[in-house]
Amino acid sequence: MSEEKEMSFLDHLEELRWHLVRSAFAIIIFMILAFIYTPWIFTNIIFAPAHVDFPTFKWLCKLGELTGAEEALCAKPFPFKIQSRYMTGQFTMQFLAAFVIGFIAAFPYVFWEIWRFIKPGLHMNEMKNSRGAVFAVSFLFMLGVSFGYFVLCPMMTWFFSSYSISPDIVNEFDITSYVSTFIALVFGSGLLFQLPVVVYFLTKIGILTPSFMRTYRRHAYVIILIVGAIVTPPDPLSQMLISLPLFLLYEISIFISVYVARKKRKEEEQMAKTDEMTA
Repeated sequence: MSEEKEMSFLDHLEELRWHLVRSAFAIIIFMILAFIYTPWIFTNIIFAPAHVDFPTFKWLCKLGELTGAEEALCAKPFPFKIQSRYMTGQFTMQFLAAFVIGFIAAFPYVFWEIWRFIKPGLHMNEMKNSRGAVFAVSFLFMLGVSFGYFVLCPMMTWFFSSYSISPDIVNEFDITSYVSTFIALVFGSGLLFQLPVVVYFLTKIGILTPSFMRTYRRHAYVIILIVGAIVTPPDPLSQMLISLPLFLLYEISIFISVYVARKKRKEEEQMAKTDEMTA
């Protein structure tokens, strides 16, 4: 009996190992591609939010033309340079950027592999209620990544490259600072946008309730502000830019919690009626 349990446990570990190996292999493939095309990626993706022809700045300029606020909304060329002050700075940032891009590109497949490992341990009702989990998690992650890339990165770059306390100070950002901040904003946004999924499963297992979320809404907003400060650079602008969509996601999560709680209550009532009939 103990040997069967031990073998069963080892079989689970072996299965998990292969899921992780396949996930790592997918990340490495995209990472190698990103490493090969590093010059194009840095020019057209990573450094793109620092140029006035970036789509976000074009949209803002069009909005400025429609509202008569071109001076305020049309970005001017950014007065800063990016330099590398460390011997291994460029190589380290190339490796880090390639890994993060590889992980983002492979994320749907990686989560699908993790879900394949978790799914057999679920009950029929749990499997039924969690249909579309891979799509939902992947969609929210990519939505968060897009928000970080198209909103947070250009707004932060615009603000700090134009910020000056004296004309004698020249803005020259180190590549390690720029790339690390870029990754923190993009990747952090992708993770934070998983809030509705987390609320869904926590409500499903009974840890969260809609009334709890409404009662502690103010506390949640404070936590969101703290989290926003942790995953973004230490400035109020970036903190608010990441916090505002999280406030919206929290309110959406309340509706999700209400939906899940109602559905769960109906299922419990139906089970109770079934038990009464059989008794």
